[in-house]
Amino acid sequence: MHEPRILVLGAGPAGAATAIGLGRLGYPVTVVSEWRRFSAVEGVSQRVLEGLRHAGLGGALNQAATSATRQVHWNGQHLQMNQEYLLDRQRFDHALRDDLLQAGITVIEGRARQIEHDVSYQVHLDDGQVLEADFLVEARGRQAPLAADRLRGPETVSLLASWQGAPGEPASAIESLDGGWAWMARLADGRGYWQITQDAENLPAKAALAGYCAVLRERSALAAELFGNQASLAAPVHARSSTPILAGDCVGMDWIRVGDAAMAVDPLSGNGIFQSLSSALQAPMVINTLLRRPGRAGLARQFHQQRVAELFMRFARTGRDFYAQEQARSGQPFWGRRQGWPDTQPLHLAADNQAVQVVRRPVLCDGLVEEAEVVVTADQPLGVWHLQGVPLAPIVRAAQAGEGLDAVLAGLEHHQRLQVMRWLREQRIT
Repeated sequence: MHEPRILVLGAGPAGAATAIGLGRLGYPVTVVSEWRRFSAVEGVSQRVLEGLRHAGLGGALNQAATSATRQVHWNGQHLQMNQEYLLDRQRFDHALRDDLLQAGITVIEGRARQIEHDVSYQVHLDDGQVLEADFLVEARGRQAPLAADRLRGPETVSLLASWQGAPGEPASAIESLDGGWAWMARLADGRGYWQITQDAENLPAKAALAGYCAVLRERSALAAELFGNQASLAAPVHARSSTPILAGDCVGMDWIRVGDAAMAVDPLSGNGIFQSLSSALQAPMVINTLLRRPGRAGLARQFHQQRVAELFMRFARTGRDFYAQEQARSGQPFWGRRQGWPDTQPLHLAADNQAVQVVRRPVLCDGLVEEAEVVVTADQPLGVWHLQGVPLAPIVRAAQAGEGLDAVLAGLEHHQRLQVMRWLREQRIT
């Protein structure tokens, strides 16, 4: 039997995690990616490190070991927050490729110039190579072609400036501004990074970007604290879109979108790497189902599509709530556009035992998507299958029927029993 040829376009966190997951399932995978064209640094949390470890990206994880103290100036308050990890994206990208190679994944440096599709895919690279594949994974982030049915939020742009300064203790900070907000970081080797996120419509002419950003830094006491006199330097600026985008249709019979190619959110909504991993970790099992169990294709596509959309809305509402905390600037256009988008629904809905239902939904099991009974709640509309390894549907059904739970929970370990009972109380089922 012909072994399906899988081609992943993009070797960022989403593409790498998908490729390694497919390799673990026994598929031959080729990854095509070009190198990042600009220097960048990101601040990531402990849960991002855990996500990288779970995805098999240990080498990349080792690049995220530099912790830094973080300050926050928001809504007139000055807070000293917990540490975050500063990640050099160029070193991180090299480490991702090393992880792929060590996992036995073929990596080709190049850029997809044209994609044709009949029985299979023919991907033309900029150096003249033509690669054939039976299944295509779109993981080129915001560089991926946009779908016609996409959902877009307020048009947003981020301007990133970087320079070489004097070595010092790693540090990072975030502050709100009248027309946007800025994140900044100082690495131990003295490299400085400063990024402002603002409305795209207010973007100065390209030739004026460096001076525009230098003036904003010169006005910032926080930037002066981190960078000293270098805060006012007219450093080179790289502009990139930060507009929240949900791609619309994210999966077909022989293709799938992952990471920022499926959903890209405002930087204030959370770390981009975590968001990319959130959709990519499920993708190998979705692909495996499409290729090995075509009779379940509808379930697999439903699973991926619903979870991408749900993740996008949760991240978008998280960003909305962070914007809403800046009450002092709520009347300004930048803040007003974002404090009510994407909707007014609370990030977390209150527990409602009338909303609890047992329904059949697609779930992940043994490397495939299958259908199982899950428990839908007000805050978990896609359903919860297991808690601490315990199927919830039989327990909820018994509780709703008025049966005594002692017999239902009798076979559980003590810690499982405690967790399940707590969850039942939180949902107001008991």
